[in-house]
Amino acid sequence: MTIPSDPARPVRSRAPAGNTATVWLKIIALVFMLIDHSGKMLFGNMNEMRMLGRIAFPIYAWCMIVGFHYTRSVPKYLLRLLAVGLVSQPLYMVALNHPWNEPNIMLTLVLGLCALWGIREKRLGSQIWAPAACIMLASLLHADYGWRGILLMMLLYAVQDSRSGIAAVMVSFFLFWGTSYGLTRSIFGLQLPWDRLPGFISSPLQSFFRLETFSLLSLPLILIPFPKDLRLPRWVGYALYPGHLLLLLLLEKIFL
Repeated sequence: MTIPSDPARPVRSRAPAGNTATVWLKIIALVFMLIDHSGKMLFGNMNEMRMLGRIAFPIYAWCMIVGFHYTRSVPKYLLRLLAVGLVSQPLYMVALNHPWNEPNIMLTLVLGLCALWGIREKRLGSQIWAPAACIMLASLLHADYGWRGILLMMLLYAVQDSRSGIAAVMVSFFLFWGTSYGLTRSIFGLQLPWDRLPGFISSPLQSFFRLETFSLLSLPLILIPFPKDLRLPRWVGYALYPGHLLLLLLLEKIFL
């Protein structure tokens, strides 16, 4: 939703640069998440679909940063995310075959929001202990994307008012994260010519062809503003996540 000009809204300094059309962004992120989860559930863990699915999380993280900047009440924002996470968890467990101790992405967003809240408020040293506690909790609770997901949100928050800063954080972060994944050698059956390229070309290019570095495909969507956002009731936006899990279960029943 495009942020309206409202003098009653407690707009903070350092407004997010780039795309603030968060309703459109959440729908786009959900489409890529659906592709990712369909690849896992319906197409035998199809690698190309999992690559496209990497686009979803950075968009969700950015939407949370935009929401944090403009929200009237952080506690209410946290409660909404928690409620969606709790409603979605049984569906998440059944649809994607996760145990109860592997929470869905909403916990990651809740912990990220708590970290940013502590950094901004600076109460009793919360700018130090809150992010540290959230990073540790993300690891202890096996949050989706783990401590790296919390760190990404913190870094994006630090540079939120600079498109060049956002781009620099995203590229460096996902190139680093990508080092823990194997090299992609083919896409849709097309063999990538790594062995036939000169080393000075092949080596840097290979860094961009690891599973997690495909998250960088989300960067244009985050940086380039949309001319107008979509207007939907707030509950619709929050219903999209559990709704896509229900859709996956339905598709699984039909096709498998």
